[in-house]
Amino acid sequence: MVNVVFVAPYAMAATNRFLKAFVETPGASVGVVSSDPLDRFPEAIRSGLTAHWRIDDCLDVDQLSHGVGSIGGQMGGVAVLTAILENLQVPLAATRERLGIPGMGVEVAENFRDKARMKAVFEKAGIPCARHARVASAEAVRSVVLDWQQPVVVKPLAGMGAQNTFRLQGIDEMERWLEYAPPSHEAPVLIEEFLVGQEFSFESVLVEGQLVWHSISRYDPTPLTVVENPWIQWSVVLPRRIDGDEFQPIRSIGADAVRALGMETGLSHLEWFRRPDGSIAVSEVGARPPGAQIASLMSWAHDSDLYAGWAQLTTYGTFDPPERKFAVGAAYLRAQGAGRKVTSVTGIEHVSQKTHDMVAEANLPNVGSGKAESYEGDGYVIVRGEDSDAVDAAIREIVSTIRVECN
Repeated sequence: MVNVVFVAPYAMAATNRFLKAFVETPGASVGVVSSDPLDRFPEAIRSGLTAHWRIDDCLDVDQLSHGVGSIGGQMGGVAVLTAILENLQVPLAATRERLGIPGMGVEVAENFRDKARMKAVFEKAGIPCARHARVASAEAVRSVVLDWQQPVVVKPLAGMGAQNTFRLQGIDEMERWLEYAPPSHEAPVLIEEFLVGQEFSFESVLVEGQLVWHSISRYDPTPLTVVENPWIQWSVVLPRRIDGDEFQPIRSIGADAVRALGMETGLSHLEWFRRPDGSIAVSEVGARPPGAQIASLMSWAHDSDLYAGWAQLTTYGTFDPPERKFAVGAAYLRAQGAGRKVTSVTGIEHVSQKTHDMVAEANLPNVGSGKAESYEGDGYVIVRGEDSDAVDAAIREIVSTIRVECN
């Protein structure tokens, strides 16, 4: 048996889906370190766990190390320590080093977590990325913006999912942002040129440094636009064909970027832009599975359980590359209105039968449920088909037809 400890701060639905894959992995003995008590986890997970250990703060390295060491004592050691959350990757790495657990160490984890450090690695390795600067004062921000003379994006060094990321179009917006959140030596930020073009993701699996599988997704609109406009319903589409010349540059550059940051074996989530002139720029990379239902989308596109695939990769360092068989898309439904609860979900009856027939999975909000705070929205609809254009059309119809109201 391989002893696996999964850190799940809370028993959230998305976390449980990944955790369940480990519980169901043959030959894996799974323990959970969490801030939630055991009874918060579904029975299907509880019944398959070997051990559970509760701590108050999973991000605190001292608490995490104590919890992992304690549960390891119950299980007879820890061979694998893992989690899906971006902000857990450095604490996990520090805990591995303290306890002598194999896996990614702090230096590599910081390459993925600290975005300014990441861009420095990219520059050294010749990976194309946005022009950038690490700044720690209002004066430094003003100097960069005046020198560059172009729109910029400011983000925390350890940001994720476009959270706390702001677009500054000029001097006035810069000054307003500085009044709101001025950087300091204790809280520096990253300034980047504002990239214009299509934004994509590149999910890849490396085994001992070799690219063995990849997936590509297209965002519409960009995540930053979604965060800036809470009313926008958005989509992610996985085209069926990704092995042609259109995506050749990112297949090479994406794998090189992940290797440059130090990953040897694992699944990563990379975001990148294709500019209007066809050139590409890597935005950032996470040493973790993707969010926003993309793991589910990849499973539908390949007719294969990618949750189980990641668990197998993490536990044993092996991966069976599935073949892309379908185009898949997700429409993310976001509530409109100033209320705090969903008051109506309309338009479903107006969606065409052709699109209805393509629905693979749906999670629609219930009237009376609380309005979601996440950019992922209040619900989603996943469609699947053999033709990429048909999937695009179905997603556009859903986004433009279904409305969630909070009046």
